[in-house]
Amino acid sequence: MPLQPDVLAVAAAIGLDWSLGDPCWILHPVVVMGWWIQTLRRILEPWAQDSPWRLRLSGGFITLALVCGSGLVGWGMEWLSRAAGPWGWPVLVVALASALAGRSLHGSVMTVLQALPDAATDEPTLARQKLSWIVGRDVSQLDRVGILRACAETASENAVDGLFAPLFWMAAGCLLWRLNPAGPGPLALAWMFKASSTLDSMLGYRRGLLRWLGTAGARLDDLLTWLPCRLVMLTLPLVSAPWNRWFALVRAAERDGAPDPSPNAGRSEAIYAHCAEVRLGGRNRYGATWVEKPLLAADRPEPDRQAIQRILSLTIRLELLWIVLLGLIQ
Repeated sequence: MPLQPDVLAVAAAIGLDWSLGDPCWILHPVVVMGWWIQTLRRILEPWAQDSPWRLRLSGGFITLALVCGSGLVGWGMEWLSRAAGPWGWPVLVVALASALAGRSLHGSVMTVLQALPDAATDEPTLARQKLSWIVGRDVSQLDRVGILRACAETASENAVDGLFAPLFWMAAGCLLWRLNPAGPGPLALAWMFKASSTLDSMLGYRRGLLRWLGTAGARLDDLLTWLPCRLVMLTLPLVSAPWNRWFALVRAAERDGAPDPSPNAGRSEAIYAHCAEVRLGGRNRYGATWVEKPLLAADRPEPDRQAIQRILSLTIRLELLWIVLLGLIQ
């Protein structure tokens, strides 16, 4: 059976993402989403002031406006790409690629590793600086081991948030088009997810006014990531180890990741930790606050360069598996 145009567009978007990443000379949709979040926040916060219920209401409005607005824009671009015939297909591919972060995640982690001195006695100042661009924890006092652990954890957690969750919603959009070709499709759903993810990254902090303002966006992001995260848990062992270890790896990841306060982040890191055979988790500092994260694969060695390379390689292999599966179930 030949691949449908929408599945081909998703596959081409994956290739384009790995070829170009996020070029700085193109306005990225996430930048536009961030601008709208900041604009709506400046408008609503003076009205909400310090009132928890007003802040929650404002956060709900921002979430509804951004997610629905992003979906409508994506749906409109899908309609235009179809109306334009063969000329519209490349536009759809470029727009879909903007929702994927495979190359940017890979490149960001590798940039930190390249800046990390080989000698353990050298001060990793440049590596700390580059790491601060991709993680939320305080990196100012991290030693070599802490930097490597942070790289491994962000490579595993953000593989779900930045790659497999939007890819899942693209696949869901392709299936929706089978039911109703005039309805929202892969781009609309992928951009709706990216909107919720951007809301969570900008407002989803449990401190100050954001404790209430960011609640709606954070919970929506948890909800939209829930199923993709579990699918990663179920499929990552298929590209990492003999199949007879599948059940043991999934069970161990659920056991280790469940205690994490996040319903998804702990499990994302846990399945990567067990499949790449590396210990993750422990104490992280966020501003003035220390957070104790559960240990994942506690009997394995601490991350080194080779372990991080294994994690990045697993992500590439799993992405290939997912697009093959999408082609089979179209």
